[in-house]
Amino acid sequence: MVTVADLTPPGRTMVMGILNVTEDSFSDGGKWLDRDTAIAHAKELVAQGADMIDVGAESTRPGATRVDTAVEAERVRPVIEALHAEGIRTSVDTMRASTARVAAEAGVDMINDVSGGLADPDMYAVMAETGLPVCLMHWRTVQNAEFGDAAGSADHGGDVVRDVRETLARLTDNAVKAGVEHSQIVLDPGLGFAKTAADNWALLQALPEFIAGDLPVLVGASRKRFLTEIRANRGLEANPSLADPATAAVTAVSAHLGAWGVRVHEVDVSRDAVDVAAAWRLGAEYGEA
Repeated sequence: MVTVADLTPPGRTMVMGILNVTEDSFSDGGKWLDRDTAIAHAKELVAQGADMIDVGAESTRPGATRVDTAVEAERVRPVIEALHAEGIRTSVDTMRASTARVAAEAGVDMINDVSGGLADPDMYAVMAETGLPVCLMHWRTVQNAEFGDAAGSADHGGDVVRDVRETLARLTDNAVKAGVEHSQIVLDPGLGFAKTAADNWALLQALPEFIAGDLPVLVGASRKRFLTEIRANRGLEANPSLADPATAAVTAVSAHLGAWGVRVHEVDVSRDAVDVAAAWRLGAEYGEA
């Protein structure tokens, strides 16, 4: 059995590099669809400091069309196999149990399900069957299979922090009851998924509360709309790739607060941010290392 601790870098936050082998992801769709190009980009991310590559073959942006099950599996399998053969750790970003199983057979190290296991009734069983660490994310729209958040924020009952906290607890219970070990679970509050900018900032403000819980936390803020608004609010050009500095700022604060990991498109600057947070925490000890 592999636990989350086995994937955790000593003394610092883990950096997960995003690899979208998709046609329509919101910031880089189509760039890494070719197998060889995808593998080369993954290696570049590792060279920049990524500890793990999160391989996804289906966009979860609002309004996206679901990819055929076989297509999704055949996009991720060769990439994961090639990276695994070179000793590069990977996670698979999927809501389908069948794709998770294919990825496990290819050598993936973690299952990352943005639906928290709700989109596929077989997902929890497959998670347990593989014996791999899993990441369960909060996404209030239960109709995840149809990407139902195109209209904007879901109803969080007037308190998004409480909703996320309680929902993640239920998802954890679901996974444990299916046979996933507690030590194999990471939680993701789901920034940007059916949430307003105010919801996202409220969740980030409450990040110490989530981190103080008994399970590690992954923060996935990279290039999200609420970060592109940082520049737009100053009247500057704003698009997802221009949100990388704001993403790095979120990385630095998240790492300083003790987040287990950050999931980012631009690894170089976020790895610097993670290392600064580690050095800050260690102080003089870091300078003597």
